[in-house]
Amino acid sequence: MAKAIFHRHQRVYVEPVGTWAVIEVVKPVWVAGFDEPIRVTYDCGLGRDFRAEELTAETEIESTPGEAPGNTPWRLMRARNRVQATEECAHHPYPGTYPVIVTDPNDWGGWRVPGAEYDRDPALIEMQARLITAAPRFFKLARELSDYVKSEASPLLPEEVVRIARRFEQLRRVIETPPPEAQTRPLDPQSEPEVTATAAQ
Repeated sequence: MAKAIFHRHQRVYVEPVGTWAVIEVVKPVWVAGFDEPIRVTYDCGLGRDFRAEELTAETEIESTPGEAPGNTPWRLMRARNRVQATEECAHHPYPGTYPVIVTDPNDWGGWRVPGAEYDRDPALIEMQARLITAAPRFFKLARELSDYVKSEASPLLPEEVVRIARRFEQLRRVIETPPPEAQTRPLDPQSEPEVTATAAQ
């Protein structure tokens, strides 16, 4: 016998898709002669139903492994495709939706692609979205490795490990160093940013 573990409108993490979603319908499967459903699945609006073991409640997700700088976890969410009907994009991995990477705690800000670009190679864009979402965790793991190498006596470690740590420190400087113009340009509260002026033209 099966019991519903999640409820309607509950926010869950959908493991096979790698994204957050809200349960729209709880679907018990009944069989004559049984007082309880034999199976319960959940419709999260992602094109198919999911079993309970494929979902994780929001309260069960640990925040630390996926934290980005500033303690803001990056999340892969799905938005409704308003340009194409579900029937028109049946070849997409999750018809009727496209991935959106959110980097703000209020579920906005981040990265997304135009619909035409997504339609050109949906599988590639889905992989890129998962990779971007996991980037803070990759960065954290690499930083921990680099810190470990620096804290230990280098001659005791394999040269390959030391080389990887040095390469990470090079990439880390690229990531954490602001653009040269941002370092040298004086702050003038009266002037508008150049990007604003360019966008207005």
